[in-house]
Amino acid sequence: MKVRACMEQEIAPIMTEYWEKAKFPFHVIPKLGALRIAGGTIKGYGCPGLSITGSALATAEVARVDASCSTFILVHSSLAMLTIAFCGSEAQKQKYLPSLAQLKTVGCWALTEPDNGSDASALNTTATKVEGGWILKGQKRWIGNSTFADLLVVFARNTTTNQINGFIVKKDTPGLTATKIENKIGLRIVQNGDILLKNVFIADEDRLPGVDSFQDTNKILAVSRVMVAWQPIGISMGIYDMCHRYLKERKQFGAPLAAFQINQQKLVHMLGNVQAMILIGWRLCKLYESGKMTPGQASLGKSWITLKARETAAIGRELLGGNGILADFLVAKAFCDLEPIYTYEGTYDINSLITGREITGFASFKPAASSKRSRL
Repeated sequence: MKVRACMEQEIAPIMTEYWEKAKFPFHVIPKLGALRIAGGTIKGYGCPGLSITGSALATAEVARVDASCSTFILVHSSLAMLTIAFCGSEAQKQKYLPSLAQLKTVGCWALTEPDNGSDASALNTTATKVEGGWILKGQKRWIGNSTFADLLVVFARNTTTNQINGFIVKKDTPGLTATKIENKIGLRIVQNGDILLKNVFIADEDRLPGVDSFQDTNKILAVSRVMVAWQPIGISMGIYDMCHRYLKERKQFGAPLAAFQINQQKLVHMLGNVQAMILIGWRLCKLYESGKMTPGQASLGKSWITLKARETAAIGRELLGGNGILADFLVAKAFCDLEPIYTYEGTYDINSLITGREITGFASFKPAASSKRSRL
């Protein structure tokens, strides 16, 4: 309720304006910081130490009003902060987490590259050991918050071991540049960037000691995938709320739109989706809290929930008629914002394959070898 009140009073009135301009409302960061939800499940270091269920509900309430705000917090909290908490040294946790928890500093998480999206483990950015530290070279793409983040958690391939390592890179480090990606149709408030790392020197003290392979990165993704699943849940809650209110207020043919059977059927369809999505999300949280959640379960939850959220948004768009294409009525904005969420943290297809591998024992990520023989 605390998060909902803040989002409705402070954030909702300005989101359409900033979404339209594709600019970030920096003045709301202190308001979001005051909610004490950044750092979510992390205990100590000034972090809230919420259960994953509590953190998920907070994520949903932010997304209910604005998906971009929830993505900003998720990248900062469930990716950057969680990586430091899971894989950082004690000194790194004490140095970075307290200010990140208060949103006095902002973090981002750089894994994806121009040529490596779904195949993230094949990343090309390199880390070469030199005296006193490391030299990073390469590119990253689609990195949320990167144009203004105070620190970046960057993943690179160790040129000696050929394994993936993690590094904390501070803003304004020589050789680091971040350029905003323009012309997005969704999550327009989120400042996604192209990052160039040109002989960037990172001191030994800023290498994350707990990242020695891509499997260590997957530990973070398992948690963040649950949190991402709660974004479309929140978005769908907001769409339902808007449509429910709109149908009762707007009249046509001498009656509220809510009095027509076909509109009631669509509203009930949306409500059924939202209830089922919440139960799947809740179940994932409980499995995680009991230490039983598998990667396939997290992937199934994320892929199925985003699929149902897309369906819910499409029905909501229909119910609002002409107003359904105006960002002012929330649904059009949510309709667009769901598209990148359907894709990031593993596309629908990739998450389906992760679950498929788990239930069959066969990995089918790489295409079958093509045969030169004719089928005839």
